[in-house]
Amino acid sequence: MDDNLSRSDPKAIMIGIGDYHVGVEPMTSIGLGSCIGLILHDTRLGIGGMAHIMLPESGGKRDRPGKYADTAIEVLMKELTAKGCSKKTLQAKLVGGAQMFANFSGNLSIGLRNIEAIKMYLKNYEIRITGEDIGGNKGRTVTYCAANGFIVRVRRADGACSEI
Repeated sequence: MDDNLSRSDPKAIMIGIGDYHVGVEPMTSIGLGSCIGLILHDTRLGIGGMAHIMLPESGGKRDRPGKYADTAIEVLMKELTAKGCSKKTLQAKLVGGAQMFANFSGNLSIGLRNIEAIKMYLKNYEIRITGEDIGGNKGRTVTYCAANGFIVRVRRADGACSEI
């Protein structure tokens, strides 16, 4: 892969923890450890959205909808459908969900719980997952630009780069 492609686009909108964005502009999210970068893309309109999801459930909290799997998918769907997207033409890609601390397990395995929750919500919305770079124990940075199609670039903390 071209080394320039492995770096985040300096003009990209930064999606921080609990943030989301919908549009055609380049988007990036850094520091995805146990967090998930969820990207939804409308293949017909070429519009997409990204959320930096930290936790699987909001427990009714509405403060930062991109922070939780349940509210992030809900707000992305709402904004994408407002722009004319249809769930029939939406696809998803997931990045992150690492187990950052090997000594923790069970209920503290936030990465795995995030992955499971997001996959369940996407299934409920009948949105197909067409790519993922999830799990493991390395953090990631993700870059996506809806205007360039549904190419999602991933750079791992160990320097490995890929496209999904």
